[in-house]
Amino acid sequence: MPDQALIDEVGPVDGVEFLLASEVVDRADEVEVLVAGYVTNTSVADDLDRFPRLRLLQLQSAGYDGIPALLPSGVQLANAGGVHDDATAEMALGLTIAALRGIPESVRQQGTWRRMPGRRSLADSEVLIYGYGSIGRAIAERMLACKARVTAVASRARTDDLLGRVHGPESLPELLPRQHVVVVVLPLTEETRHVVNADLLATLSDQALVVNVGRGPLLDTDAALAEEGRIRFALDVTEPEPLPDGHPLWDMSGVLITPHLGGGTTAMLPRMADLVRANLRALVAGSPLRNVVA
Repeated sequence: MPDQALIDEVGPVDGVEFLLASEVVDRADEVEVLVAGYVTNTSVADDLDRFPRLRLLQLQSAGYDGIPALLPSGVQLANAGGVHDDATAEMALGLTIAALRGIPESVRQQGTWRRMPGRRSLADSEVLIYGYGSIGRAIAERMLACKARVTAVASRARTDDLLGRVHGPESLPELLPRQHVVVVVLPLTEETRHVVNADLLATLSDQALVVNVGRGPLLDTDAALAEEGRIRFALDVTEPEPLPDGHPLWDMSGVLITPHLGGGTTAMLPRMADLVRANLRALVAGSPLRNVVA
C-alpha cells in the first residue's frame, strides 16, 4: 500500500496483511497485491518482476494507458473506475461555468468594476460530451441539472436511459458545428491521442468552448494554440504535463488552466478504500475482482 491513510481507511480484512511500500524491501517475495500511488504512469510497472507472487496491480487512477503491455504474465490490472466520477464531473462543470461566465477575467480585473454583458449561460447551451463512460455520464447529469442540452458521443452508438441516445464518432461532423461546449473525457489510447486536432477544432463555431478533463494528449496543443481568439479552452490536463513555465498555453487568451485537480479530492479516499477492500476480499474468497482492465 502506498500510504498509511489508505490502510487505515480500508481497515482490517480477514486473510490480508498490509505493508507500506517502504516496508517491502525484505518481503517482496510475499507480496500478492500492489496498490500504486495516485499519480500513475508506466513507471509503476518498472519493477513488478521483483514480486514473484504478484496477482493484482491496483491503480488509483481511472486511466491506465501503456500499463497493460508491461504486466508480467499472470498479473491482473484493476483501475479506479468509478472512484473519481463525482469529483471529475464537478471539475468539468466548474471549468465550464467559470469559462462561460468570465470568472477568470473577473479575477484578473480585481479592483476594477468592469461588466461583461452577454456572457453565455450554461442553461440552454448545447453541450457535447466526448467519451461517455461512467465519468461522462456523471458530467451529463450535472449539465442536465443546469438546463443544458446534452449530447453524448462514445466509441459506438447505443441507447441510453439518461440521454435517450448516445452517438458514435461517425456523427461528430454533423454534431460539432452546433455545440457551444465540448467536454472531452475519453481514455487515452493510440487511437485517441490528438483526437481533438486541427480538423475537429475547425468544425466548431466561433467562441465554442473545449473542456478537457480526460488526458492531456487527447488535445493537440499546437492545434489549440492555432485557434487563439476563435476557440476557448478550459484544461485540467495538458500536454506536456506538468505544463512548464513559459509555455505558450500560459499566455494564450481565452484559456483557463488548472493543474490536474479533477480527481484528488476528499471524495477520493473513502471511494478508493471501498474498491481496495472489495478486491482484497474477492481475492481471499477466490471471487471475481472489480474493475479488471487487463
